[in-house]
Amino acid sequence: MGKILGVVNQKGGVGKTTTAINLAACLALEGLKTLLVDCDPQANCSSGLGFLRDDNRHSIYDVLMGDSQAEAVILPTEIDRLWLLPGSKNLTGANIELASASDRAIRLRSALQPVQASYDLIVLDCPPALDLLTLNALVAANTLIVPMQAEYFALEGISELVSTLERVRAAFNPDAVIEGVLLTMYDDRTNLAQQVTDTLREYFRDRLYHTVIPRNIRLAEAPSHGKPVALYDAHSRGTQAYFELAGEFLARNHIESPSAAERLAAAAQPEPKVHPGPYS
Repeated sequence: MGKILGVVNQKGGVGKTTTAINLAACLALEGLKTLLVDCDPQANCSSGLGFLRDDNRHSIYDVLMGDSQAEAVILPTEIDRLWLLPGSKNLTGANIELASASDRAIRLRSALQPVQASYDLIVLDCPPALDLLTLNALVAANTLIVPMQAEYFALEGISELVSTLERVRAAFNPDAVIEGVLLTMYDDRTNLAQQVTDTLREYFRDRLYHTVIPRNIRLAEAPSHGKPVALYDAHSRGTQAYFELAGEFLARNHIESPSAAERLAAAAQPEPKVHPGPYS
């Protein structure tokens, strides 16, 4: 069964959707069948992969409401091994419509179960709120990445998320863990960034990713072109950082990259011998 990774932070503007799009893209480019699920009513994951808003297109909203099966809603993307379960502004109403349902917290987990075995990894982009949609993601996820900026307000927000996760673990999903905290929009020239990094390292220890995502204009530009940064500018610092993150994520989870294995196999092949010609 594919591992389900939630990219979550109730604070907005921390690079959460950027991380979901670009990590999923890099994992797919590393050869892993990857499904990106856009759980945010803003549907920025969908537009960031080139899918413009279409009110007639079925989305994760229809899946959560029981009107569609996930398999029928999933869309292929420009990357061969990356698929999208698109979001929709209708998700805004899901918090109200599901409030009285007895299975309101497990709708997403139940919806993904029929397709989970078809993918190596499923990445959930969560809304910037601790609402019913985020609760569904926390219940469905095996593991979580928390993107955050190196600022003190972010430290307050992450403590609230940890508290919420503990309640989710007790009630619905005892195996869910925060496997990594990821520093985004990082500027290592400031003393504040280094102080916050040291505080996080002290608290989270090895769960703080060694990879940091820098401030990078290519990362900011790529969504307006409907592309992950790896397709928009393959040589940018942002692309390099997200490939490093993908590699660190795979190593932590003991998942082999098919593309890396192919590169190693090719490098191990002996060079063909060149026989001298008669005029050498």
